[in-house]
Amino acid sequence: MLSRRTGLRAFLGGVAMLGAFALPAAPAAAQQGEPIRIGFAMALTGPLAANGKQALLGAKIWEETVNKKGGLLGRPVKLVYYDDQSNPSTVPGIYTKLLDVDKVELVVGPYATAQIAPAMPVIMQKGKMFIGLFGLAVNSEFNYPKYFAMIPSGPITKPSFTEGFFEAAAAQNPKPQTVALIASDQEFARNACEGARENAKKHDLKVVYDRTYPPTTADFTPIVRAIQAANPDVVAVCSYPLDSVGLVRAVNELNYRPKMFGGAMVGLQATVFKMQLGPLLNGIVNYETWVPSEKMLNSEVKEFLSVYQARAGAEGVDPLGYYLGTWGYAYLEVLQRAVEGSKSINDDKLADYLRGNPVKTIMGEIKFGKGGEWAQSRMLQVQYHGIKSNTVDQFKGMDTQTVITPADLKTGDVIYPYEKAK
Repeated sequence: MLSRRTGLRAFLGGVAMLGAFALPAAPAAAQQGEPIRIGFAMALTGPLAANGKQALLGAKIWEETVNKKGGLLGRPVKLVYYDDQSNPSTVPGIYTKLLDVDKVELVVGPYATAQIAPAMPVIMQKGKMFIGLFGLAVNSEFNYPKYFAMIPSGPITKPSFTEGFFEAAAAQNPKPQTVALIASDQEFARNACEGARENAKKHDLKVVYDRTYPPTTADFTPIVRAIQAANPDVVAVCSYPLDSVGLVRAVNELNYRPKMFGGAMVGLQATVFKMQLGPLLNGIVNYETWVPSEKMLNSEVKEFLSVYQARAGAEGVDPLGYYLGTWGYAYLEVLQRAVEGSKSINDDKLADYLRGNPVKTIMGEIKFGKGGEWAQSRMLQVQYHGIKSNTVDQFKGMDTQTVITPADLKTGDVIYPYEKAK
């Protein structure tokens, strides 16, 4: 991976702006002032692009929707965004350019912990209100009062991604006794693995393997063999998209069958990776942030998904949009509610409003608590099962996944041990 200095030089010297999305004609009410320019970075190439692209389409749909309704404060909105290439070293340069050269009035975060964290020093120096998209425990190090996390991890951030995994394991009879922990050596995975250690201790599981691997790892067979040699009952994984795919393939190639496998594997939520892996996913228990179950599929989400899915093919993005399309729309809704509620685009007033008021989004009402995290967790654990091919249709709806935690959103029981779902 490039050093931050090298990446910044490359960015400033050669990365072209993708350009703000061209807006359709807006009603006269939205044309009374210059556009409110909202800037952000987004992963549109590189390993995080499968998720970043769907988040961007969600953001574009929000932009069009708001402008058709008259804009914000009587002004249209205009998105200004750059590709961060899934490379954290490009992020500080992008936000510096957005604020100093493009003169955007508002900023929101990029997608993913590893991208949001390097933006924070720039944001803090400029005193901007900042909404990060799916950053795990980013503000635990910065303690910035104008940061807000658009991720349903709740107030106890680090354990949230694997809490349901360990809860489901501990409920089995006989209860598993040992666990292996494996994580990519990147910020999100380290944070999630720290939480997994807490969950293992809480449920009295002995850790018999605990290792990180370099983000550049391509061959996961030696890692899986090492875990297999430790002979844990369950395996909790904290990984980024390409790692998740590599680990799933290696586990299946080696016919490795612990009693449970999964936890905090980023990427498996994206349709493109589900289609690549197909039946190899069967039995895996992994986190989710939203699923199209009857308990979560409200009318606002249905309306959004109908628009998103009609455009996904032409935009070349995830055809379903369940993971980041919805959230890409909703995190800009949070910004919208703050502007409307405070009747201002002043960063201090926006932050004050979000600290003091719940906000309504297509993903439900959100209340922010300490450190800008959600006041209440809404993280899910699901299990994949019954996948027979690599076609997209089987991933629509809930036919091939079951919500096993939390109890109020549960749609079925875990298939245990893992091999029974294979």
